[in-house]
Amino acid sequence: MIDATVLALTLGAALALVQIGSIAVAARRLGRTHGRSRFPAGAAISLIRPLRGVEAFSEEMLARSFTLDYPAYELIFCVADSADPIVPLVKRLIAGHPGVPARLILGDERISGNPKLNNCLRGWRAAAHDWVVLADSNVAMPPDYLQRLQAPWREDTGLVCSTPAGARPGSFMAEVECAFLNTLQARWQYAAEAFGLGFAQGKSMLWHKPFLDAQGGLQALAAEIAEDAAATKLVRAAGRRVHLVAAPFEQPLGPRGFREVWARQLRWARLRRVTFPLFFVPEIGSGVLLPALLVALWAGSLAGLIGAACLAALCYGAEHRLAAGAGWHCGPRMLMAFLVRDAMIPAIWFGAWVQSAIVWRGNAMDVRPRRATVDRTYAPTA
Repeated sequence: MIDATVLALTLGAALALVQIGSIAVAARRLGRTHGRSRFPAGAAISLIRPLRGVEAFSEEMLARSFTLDYPAYELIFCVADSADPIVPLVKRLIAGHPGVPARLILGDERISGNPKLNNCLRGWRAAAHDWVVLADSNVAMPPDYLQRLQAPWREDTGLVCSTPAGARPGSFMAEVECAFLNTLQARWQYAAEAFGLGFAQGKSMLWHKPFLDAQGGLQALAAEIAEDAAATKLVRAAGRRVHLVAAPFEQPLGPRGFREVWARQLRWARLRRVTFPLFFVPEIGSGVLLPALLVALWAGSLAGLIGAACLAALCYGAEHRLAAGAGWHCGPRMLMAFLVRDAMIPAIWFGAWVQSAIVWRGNAMDVRPRRATVDRTYAPTA
């Protein structure tokens, strides 16, 4: 029989190698594109931004849309409700930038339980160009935003996207959100993409419109409650790949409380559990704290505690170095943020199995897969 201490230390070493290996792969992948872009030079782009409500950084994030260093693009802002408080801000920004072709489209069409997808459909139909970017309202667009999306486009590309990089946290729990978004989720996403397993993220998506229309159009993304999960499956089914930008675009967070972070992470976990269950199962061990605690308990000795502490220090040190190297938030409280994040992971993982319902911006949604249908009884706002 294998000694329990040896087994625990072996398991701990294996988990540490997986963690550090993924960090090393992500660090090597970040900031780099491989090969020459196959995106047609100077191609005009339609940039669609679905909006709902006024957020902490709304004016700054939307104003950036008008200052992109790109010669030929149009802006399409989509708002489902004409009474939405974001409408006056959008109209003011459009009036203040007459040199940028921009318009506001009001009203949605209910093709799914996903309100963002419903909101985008009219913008997709109105897009004047073959290349379309769908970008969330809280994406911080640098001047070369469109060029950076184009750079990874290859012959086999079906979609280029960007995971969010949490930035400008205004509270400790916002720093915990940075720990989730950056050195955990973005790290694993870039590591997966390096092995040809890229998957979509709905924050920023660059589509070739004729390609997606040939697969059923934007409506095809209603096959899953999360449009990025549907996009991943659609692209792979078409024999194409999802590629990531060299470095993710920032998402400023501002102040956030525990309930807000918990609800958001639980919602995303439930979506991942339903849409990619085989990849979700091992997520319970994706952090460092739980494996370290198991090593300490199974070893049952002072040596086990020391081994667990060393494992955690090694992995967290590598995470901190990854954040610093990538230019992500890396404040003095990040170690504590890592610990809180990893303490939340098992609870979030178990919570994701409890039910398939989520609430997103006041909308109750069933996350189980469904066939895409159009509700023809719905009269959209004019």
